[in-house]
Amino acid sequence: MSDLYDIPIHTLQGAESSLAPYKGQALLLVNVASKCGLTPQYSGLQHLQDQYADQGFSVLGFPCNQFLEQEPGTADEIAQFCSVNYGVTFPLFEKIEVNGPGRHPLYALLSAAPDAEGAAGDVQWNFEKFLVSPEGAIVARFRPGVEPEDPALVAAVEGTLPGDR
Repeated sequence: MSDLYDIPIHTLQGAESSLAPYKGQALLLVNVASKCGLTPQYSGLQHLQDQYADQGFSVLGFPCNQFLEQEPGTADEIAQFCSVNYGVTFPLFEKIEVNGPGRHPLYALLSAAPDAEGAAGDVQWNFEKFLVSPEGAIVARFRPGVEPEDPALVAAVEGTLPGDR
């Protein structure tokens, strides 16, 4: 199994990167979109970021245009939309594919993780969430309809924070 910290990814601005700078933190990786009925989840994601960032936690957003082309914007348009409409301060990465033959290697690894019902496989829609431990293990998968404020998601985040391990 590949180490998710070693998978090459680009920042939203196009710079080469990886998740290595986030090693040792609890992470919530989310495929995001600006023109989706679930887009208001950006507010809850930012709230999680604000509440737990100083405890070794970060939300990481991965724009995706695979679901009814609900993320058509350029990198600059995505950044501006997120900042202006939701005050997003958490890191956003390049627009990627999360399913199919063009699936990004990061999402090939993430999508192998099961949800609470034991189902793994394709991402169902925008705003599917993957919780990663500070050691890099995928510890939980939350389907798109699970709001960031959902008590089960919040409890999972709190139980994965580095100080609680």
